[in-house]
Amino acid sequence: MKRLLFTVAIFFLTFMVCSQESNKILLKNGTLHVGNGETMESALVAIEDGRISFVKNALAYSYDVEAWDTIVELNGRHIYPGFVAPNSTLGITEIDAVRATRDFEEVGAYNPHVRSQIAFNVESKVISTVRTNGVLIAQVTPRGGIISGSSSVMKLDGWNWEDATISKDDGIHLNWPRTLQNHGRERSDKYDEKKQEIYAFFEMASAYARSTQNAETFDARLAAMRDCFKGKQRVYIHADELQQLVDVIEFAKAFKLKFPVIVGGYDAHLIGRKLADAKIPVMLLRPHSLPWNEEDDIDLPYKLPFLLKENGVKFCIQNEGDMEAMNARNIPFLAGTAAAYGLTDEEALSAISLWSCEIMGIEKDYGSIEKGKSATLFVSDGDALDMRSNNIFLALVDGKFMSTENSQTRLYEKYRKKYKLQN
Repeated sequence: MKRLLFTVAIFFLTFMVCSQESNKILLKNGTLHVGNGETMESALVAIEDGRISFVKNALAYSYDVEAWDTIVELNGRHIYPGFVAPNSTLGITEIDAVRATRDFEEVGAYNPHVRSQIAFNVESKVISTVRTNGVLIAQVTPRGGIISGSSSVMKLDGWNWEDATISKDDGIHLNWPRTLQNHGRERSDKYDEKKQEIYAFFEMASAYARSTQNAETFDARLAAMRDCFKGKQRVYIHADELQQLVDVIEFAKAFKLKFPVIVGGYDAHLIGRKLADAKIPVMLLRPHSLPWNEEDDIDLPYKLPFLLKENGVKFCIQNEGDMEAMNARNIPFLAGTAAAYGLTDEEALSAISLWSCEIMGIEKDYGSIEKGKSATLFVSDGDALDMRSNNIFLALVDGKFMSTENSQTRLYEKYRKKYKLQN
């Protein structure tokens, strides 16, 4: 009996020691990419209780070694803010070909009350593969219909969807009707009708937001739109074609939307000044795309980020399209392509970190490595925007060390050891 009690005591003591988390962490001698365009060599990044307490030059700042729980020598490795995957089905889809794993679309045309937050699956195997390339935050977004529902900004590490939530309902997603049909050769004869239908729904929702609600008049769809008219929630409008974008600007003005955002924006460079004057940011389609029109430059998708930047348009890079959840791991390399076609390396970094967070309204806590912000960051052996050198050394989410393993890395190690032994 005594032996049993002793064994149990040792077990619990070991468990308590192993489960302790470092509350004071110091990352030293790394090349810091702040996320706001600034860099620092031989940086010292201090983390206390999940937040960045200071950023200093390691060569010019002395510190008490005993004051820190964990000190990590980086030897020149690169420190980056956690990358962001905006407008993604990451966490609400697992295998595109298996219907049971797709939880991003509901029946009906107008579903503003549908919320992606509660559908988010923190145990997704896809998420673990995405984190391995430094993508630590995602805007989980529903699809389908005219109004798909509300997106949620989530950390890609947590016990459950509540623990992973950064912003539970950051915005409503509106799919603007297409102006062209037959592969862009002629104007859609139903475009004006569909546009008026959207105007009618927003007028009804706006009136509902101004009225006093009670149990008898409560409408879940209209209630979900209330914060859009009060300036507390964004309206993400998915549109690409020139006429769509012009009409979206007028639409946002007509309903006095405080935070309209265009998602897609293929033709946004054609009216860049107009978008800049209207202060409407763009979540730009993936640069790794083909040109849409015969007259377009062959490299137009690659240089769209640069063209928007030249016109003063606030933008970030997103990855909507085929296999977007799985391909979210390539977001750093989309930014790398944008850097090769006009942006500076630090601007390209901002396009998948700070600028994404600014557009989604979470920049006070995330998107850059600055004093007071959440310690959501990672360290790479080399340039994280280059697939040849993006090799994660460590990663933290809200100051907690996160595993960088996934099923693919485990299989790699398994077979590497097997064949190494045979040799």
